Amino acid sequence: MEKKKIFIWIIPLILLIGFLGNAVYAAGHQESSNVKQPSALKGQFHLDDVVKIYVPSTYNGDQPIDNTPFVNRSLEKFTKMFGGATAIEGTGSWLSDNDQLIKEKVTIVYSFAEDLDKKKINQVVAYAEYLKEEMKQSSVSLEMNGKMYFIE
Repeated sequence: MEKKKIFIWIIPLILLIGFLGNAVYAAGHQESSNVKQPSALKGQFHLDDVVKIYVPSTYNGDQPIDNTPFVNRSLEKFTKMFGGATAIEGTGSWLSDNDQLIKEKVTIVYSFAEDLDKKKINQVVAYAEYLKEEMKQSSVSLEMNGKMYFIE
């Protein structure tokens, strides 16, 4: 009878240990599957910073022009500064001082940069100021790492 009592206690104990062991193993296995696996991009060269200038398609704020020469100059400037540049077409809009909707074509010239230091930032701002004056704009939009600046 004594052996029967021990057997009755041992079986549930063995089952409990097995259940707990399985739960611990499953939890550990689940955690390891959530760990990020190395991607095909790991160790590849990459650029962290991005600079964009929005080239208007108007002169003096409201006279439509072909902005191709300004886009080409911006591409050349950014390529020399950062090693490459891309231009994409878009449409921009804003409200005028008298609440009129103003829409115009815009070309965004952008570059990714390896090291966007103070000197390069100052050069980009100086170029945006030049573009603003040359195109007779009230401001030129300049974007750096997701922040929009209005160079006035």
